Amino acid sequence: MSLKLNCDLGESFGSWKMGLDEAVMPHIDQANIACGFHAGDPLVMQKTLVLAKQNGVMIGAHPGYPDLVGFGRRSLKVSADELTSMLLYQISALDGMAASMGLGLSYVKPHGAMYNDMMADTSIRQDVMRAIAAYHKPLRLMLQSTPQVVQHREEAKQIGIELWFEIFADRCYADDGKLLSRSLPGAVHSKEKMLAQVRQLKESGTVTTVNGHQLKLQADTLCVHGDNMDGVNAIQEIRELIRS
Repeated sequence: MSLKLNCDLGESFGSWKMGLDEAVMPHIDQANIACGFHAGDPLVMQKTLVLAKQNGVMIGAHPGYPDLVGFGRRSLKVSADELTSMLLYQISALDGMAASMGLGLSYVKPHGAMYNDMMADTSIRQDVMRAIAAYHKPLRLMLQSTPQVVQHREEAKQIGIELWFEIFADRCYADDGKLLSRSLPGAVHSKEKMLAQVRQLKESGTVTTVNGHQLKLQADTLCVHGDNMDGVNAIQEIRELIRS
């Protein structure tokens, strides 16, 4: 799989507008579409699927904790059964809407706190994997690329699913391969640093950590953000860079 661009989309809700989905969609390969728990609603989901179909973009479910007020960025203590059911509910909703348009769902990328919990806690990560494995058709799980990719791939193999590893274009990495906390200076790259990180990743398969170390990471897909026109323009430049 050549390096793809993925973006979180469909995160508007009712009269609340979030992101520039129409401007972003022509420049990405994979759309992570919110499923109504942390953001999105049935009409927004439908409109986002139409945009993806018009632009030939791969569709992924972007499920989160049921937390519209906190935009899914607050961790919830849930049982394995609760986590499984909320994942299957959201995946099924998006997959059913997609099927009504002749589209197929390809993967799952958890959102926000659920994603962070999955990366930090082996039991939660394996519960997420088991939920995806329990779905009625094969779906991949998209998760952060770290130095533990061999371990994560083996976990997925034992459970019976496949993975796509993602790198964040605009985030600075700590020496251990985790994303630098947003509370720390330099956690989010400027446009110039972001493009330099993408160029380095393409040329050497590495990123430079906050302390200047070269960290080798597997990259199947690159996460980009299109919350404003500067971000959309940056996505266009990133796409040209990785295609050149």
